[in-house]
Amino acid sequence: PSWGPHRLALLVPFRERFEELLAFVPYMHRFLSKKRIRHHIFVLNQVDHFRFNRASLINVGFLESGNDTDYIAMHDVDLLPLNEQLDYGFPEAGPFHVASPELHPLYHYKTYVGGILLLTKQHYEMCNGMSNRFWGWGREDDEFYRRIKGAGLQVRRPSGITTGYETFEHLHDPAWRKRDQKRIAAQKQEQFKVDREGGLNNVRYRIESRTALSVAGAPCTVLNILLDCDTSETPWCVFG
Repeated sequence: PSWGPHRLALLVPFRERFEELLAFVPYMHRFLSKKRIRHHIFVLNQVDHFRFNRASLINVGFLESGNDTDYIAMHDVDLLPLNEQLDYGFPEAGPFHVASPELHPLYHYKTYVGGILLLTKQHYEMCNGMSNRFWGWGREDDEFYRRIKGAGLQVRRPSGITTGYETFEHLHDPAWRKRDQKRIAAQKQEQFKVDREGGLNNVRYRIESRTALSVAGAPCTVLNILLDCDTSETPWCVFG
């Protein structure tokens, strides 16, 4: 196949998982280059003192990824595609969920859109990006599924993949990396709500630094990101 006209911004939310990053960047650069996918890997490194906010980091990555990319992959750093038949091409027809429930080694419910999701930049803007209200681990992709539906878009998934749950390698070691699954104050009630106000339009952040790196010969850009939090709005953004 020839290199097509489209260019992918691979957005990788990140904090303190350097062993996984060292494996991820060269692996994905080889995988996408073999498929002739023009791409740029953005490591979205959260360096503030708030709890991890995957959705806000993806919003920042989208805004900072530049005009030379026309679609994005929201991509977990601990998930490597093993099957070369997986499609990372331009998702013109709508959001394309690469890590579908039939293939993901852990999450199998039918509305799951986490792990690896491709969208055109136009479609991401139609959703107003992701909600910024999800601090700590989980639920932000479930809320984004509702945004996709609300924007009138249809999630598509891989077909004809015969490798089942062996389609991806999951690098996460739960004994070594504890997930921040605390639910603080009103967060328990909030986590199932749809955020109808916020998203791309109100993400608050500052880029501390932007560094071009090469990991085992594979290029990427590391954005050191300071997110901001209104503690009157989402008091659960702070540890405690």
